Amino acid sequence: MTQKSYDLAVVGAGIVGLAHTLAAVKRGKKVVVIERDSVANGASIRNFGFVTVTGQQAGDCWKMASRSRQIWGEVAQAAEIELLHQGLTMTARLPESEAVIDAFLKTEMGADCKLLTPEEAAHRVPSLRTDAISCALYSPLEVRVESRDALPQIANWLEAMHGVDFLWQTSVNAVETPKLETSRGTVHADSVVVCPGDDGTTLFSDRIASYEVTRCKLQMLRVTPHQKAHLGTAVMSDLGLARYLGYSELPEATALKARLDLEMSDYRDNGIHLIVVQSADGSLVVGDSHHYDPTPDPFIDKTVNDLILSEMNAILDLGPYEVTESWIGTYASAPDRWRLTDAPDDATRVVMVTAGCGASTAFAIGEETITNLYT
Repeated sequence: MTQKSYDLAVVGAGIVGLAHTLAAVKRGKKVVVIERDSVANGASIRNFGFVTVTGQQAGDCWKMASRSRQIWGEVAQAAEIELLHQGLTMTARLPESEAVIDAFLKTEMGADCKLLTPEEAAHRVPSLRTDAISCALYSPLEVRVESRDALPQIANWLEAMHGVDFLWQTSVNAVETPKLETSRGTVHADSVVVCPGDDGTTLFSDRIASYEVTRCKLQMLRVTPHQKAHLGTAVMSDLGLARYLGYSELPEATALKARLDLEMSDYRDNGIHLIVVQSADGSLVVGDSHHYDPTPDPFIDKTVNDLILSEMNAILDLGPYEVTESWIGTYASAPDRWRLTDAPDDATRVVMVTAGCGASTAFAIGEETITNLYT
């Protein structure tokens, strides 16, 4: 490998790594991205591609998501990434859910949102079962991209338009800034940002362990209706009101969580909430479940998939369909925080999103980290 020196080395080409890369090149820095796989293959492409602001935890997470959504708009245009649909329709079947929506609309986070009748919701989501819901929360803020396409497009754009070097299929075995020992030899960089995804054992494992990081396994599906269905926006349901912290931490959510624990215990025990988004070919990405373990098993549980589909069927009338894909995703999770930024030294940072909101918050986190490093 030809020896080069860089201002910044980023370890990991998932969305968190690419976000830090973007923030650095905006400051005129020469950046190298080092990725162990031939393409991004972790949580960043195994998700919904659902850039979510509404429902993120109040405070830091919601603010980071709001800023990241702005940057997503800029990046999507520059990198020619298709925004497949916009907005979120959060459906409610229970009176306890309505109370949560009413309370949310009174918060700062609900300022851009509005309450819809079932008929108004069906105007935005034609496949919605209007007889199954009592109302819906609508947010215009969310966007949907196809993650498996968007991540390579961002990387290609950073390389072509901003001169970023990418070292694919290259493992980083040790970091002692300004040196990184890799499977291709030594890389020199004045600063290093390590974005390990859910890998807490390769680099800086002792520091990551201090945050009690574990891993979350989720099951997801691709559903292909036999006849074309039009979603219009992303769709969620009552279960999301009890799980997304922007809703579930409201005092009014206590009664909803208690009722769901009693009446939908199988769903709650498996960490299931409903998100449905649509791809360009008309198929739907549907999920998901949440199970926590340092080493999640690699097996798909049909019972869990059936529960996810049951919740989808309760809200949407798609007609006959088939499940054309099913897969497992994993992401890092910590008990007391949704993200961590650790500083082994003044020139090195370890950055992890320890919740399932990396795509929604990474660009703002990248700005924060790079600002901290270079000011």
